[in-house]
Amino acid sequence: MPNSNTIHEVLTAVFQVRPVRDAIAAGDGRHSGGGHRGPAGDDELSVLLWQRALDPQKGTWSLPGGVLREDEDMTTSARRQLAEKVDVREVAHLEQLSVFSDPHRVPGPRRIASTFLGLVPLHADPGLPPDTAWHPVSALPEMSFDHGVVVEHARTRLAAKLSYTNIAFALAPPEFAMSELRDIYCAALGYQVDATNLQRVLKRRNVLTPTGNTAPSGRAGGRPPALYRFTDAGLRVTDEFAALRPPT
Repeated sequence: MPNSNTIHEVLTAVFQVRPVRDAIAAGDGRHSGGGHRGPAGDDELSVLLWQRALDPQKGTWSLPGGVLREDEDMTTSARRQLAEKVDVREVAHLEQLSVFSDPHRVPGPRRIASTFLGLVPLHADPGLPPDTAWHPVSALPEMSFDHGVVVEHARTRLAAKLSYTNIAFALAPPEFAMSELRDIYCAALGYQVDATNLQRVLKRRNVLTPTGNTAPSGRAGGRPPALYRFTDAGLRVTDEFAALRPPT
């Protein structure tokens, strides 16, 4: 017989590629623009977290989420809570990850968590509440309950889908140079990717479309880089057997 005290919650690991210098401390009331690029290697995949003000586990960092309402499905709940609790409304991609159901995952009444992966594009700049901040996935703070495990699941899902889908559309700006797209892939995957090889692979899969525009030349001058956009603004499988691998 089902436990009548069981609570069903929805948690979302929201990722955005951001300059490392944009990381801020919760409570200072600031947020920085997501569209200002630093030098290559200056970007990291970051996750949106809020700091708990009350026990249990006061002071630790949690994924945005909350209790599933009786009148909503899980995807609707995830989007509602991102908008209400951390004021994030521009989520370019949202998909369900897995269910966390360990009876002892949180103290008190049993909570079953349905988890989601959410992606925010590079140009988006959501204004965050004072208790909320972006944190590099590679240097997470002390996490609440099993939320750190959820982040790792989401990072693994994203890395896998970067190999065989066009999911990077949800992290990229509307137009980009190949060097900028390469930096996004490097940040999301956690290792270096060659821009020339990436361009060749994505063009072969009909993922990219030239815009006909160019970006300003760099400090060293030279030919202005061509700008591209993703051909599709929705997820599709491009090569179900493909795998991007770190350099050996």
